[in-house]
Amino acid sequence: MRGIVGSTYLTSITPLPPFTPDLYQRAWCSVPHPTLPLLATAHAKSVTVFSLATLAKHSALTGGHARSVRAVAWQPPRGGGSGGGGWAGQDGGRRKRRRRRLGLVTGSFDATAGMWSFVEGGGGGEDEEEEGGLEREVRFGDDGGLGDGEGEDKEWEFDLVLEGHENEVKGLAFSPGGQYLATCSRDKSVWIWEDVSGGEDVVDGGDDEGEWETVAVLSEHDGDVKAVAWCPSHLPNARARRHHYSADVLASASYDNTVRIWREDADGEWVCVAVLEGHDGTVWGLQWEGRARPDGRFPRLMTFSADGTVKVWTLREEEEEEDNDADGSGRGANPFQSGFGGIPNTMRRSLREEWDCTAVLPKVHSRDVYSVSWSAETGLVASTGGDGVIALYAEDESAPSRGAEAGDAENGTPGPKGNWRVLATVPNAHGPYEINHITWCKRFDPGAEQRGKEEMLVTTGDDGVVRPWQVRI
Repeated sequence: MRGIVGSTYLTSITPLPPFTPDLYQRAWCSVPHPTLPLLATAHAKSVTVFSLATLAKHSALTGGHARSVRAVAWQPPRGGGSGGGGWAGQDGGRRKRRRRRLGLVTGSFDATAGMWSFVEGGGGGEDEEEEGGLEREVRFGDDGGLGDGEGEDKEWEFDLVLEGHENEVKGLAFSPGGQYLATCSRDKSVWIWEDVSGGEDVVDGGDDEGEWETVAVLSEHDGDVKAVAWCPSHLPNARARRHHYSADVLASASYDNTVRIWREDADGEWVCVAVLEGHDGTVWGLQWEGRARPDGRFPRLMTFSADGTVKVWTLREEEEEEDNDADGSGRGANPFQSGFGGIPNTMRRSLREEWDCTAVLPKVHSRDVYSVSWSAETGLVASTGGDGVIALYAEDESAPSRGAEAGDAENGTPGPKGNWRVLATVPNAHGPYEINHITWCKRFDPGAEQRGKEEMLVTTGDDGVVRPWQVRI
């Protein structure tokens, strides 16, 4: 490992004890729960859920797929739930606990996506004297478990199979509100599914497995679709900037070297509003900016590719739109009315957005960049890939951007360099093995100085090791 960066930073990335047990087989990705200290790792035909409190196995999802599980995503809470245990009310001095359902979706090489559920507290929804279950046990229990008693097992139920893709499902993602699920496949398509059950995460004795319907099949890519990602909706201007379409924005990355941006139009149809071209190889994935920008503009998009580069894309926002926001006619108004105006219905699909490549991160990787993670807390970016290197970057938001000429010279790729710098690199982070995934993750282990607030990196590789890393600047 080497710490870098001019005269301002001294950065260290050091390994923490790996999650146990080792999986001893290729693992594809590890995805942290947004609020609970749980980490779901996809490998072989199963998913292992680790506790972030103990860095040990908590539970496993098995038996649902005929081939390897390639992707996994946590289902956002429905009905405003937090994903933890709660109390429904009082009953003769005894508090009645409402059990909550924890949901996961898996994407497999068997061309299906599977819905899984874990209901905390065991069966029955009985009255209990003391608060327990998912929230208390996961956050503060010694074993990091979801159960609340010695007699309870830690098993996931396979609730539902989503079928339709012709080849393996490579990626999947829930929209921020959980209403939509996007899946992508080797069959060159992106499917959008909608939750039409209207159910909640609260379970009071009934079985609510949800009901999902296909609302769109997007087939404009010319190659395998490797990944999908929804723009976060909690950021200022993330929902209101574009008045031609609905609030949800989806991006997809493909073997055809492009990224496509999708939105739902006023007719309820999902349309491609932009094609991002600039990579010279397969675009392995993408991630939206999770932190509000100082200038209040629309979130940026980061893409990474087999060409060894990481690029940042920015929506070109027109002055007319900004004026609409300023006078109050855009923000909070009907998202379709102001944008369409007098445009005939037959012309609406021709409306397009312009996205510019505004930065190329300094070239570090000698092989494919398989994964990038952009911290919503600090804005730091971590990348990894086929060369087994972990790289950490920071953006200097106060410095003026350098032009394309400087970018060409230093990065070896066309496009602007931007204001990004390398903070540190770790070679051979998983020995001779490729690293398939990297993610920022909150720390809950005993070694954390600020449990639940401090961040660490977690890498997942072909060696079957899920390894956490401490980052200090």
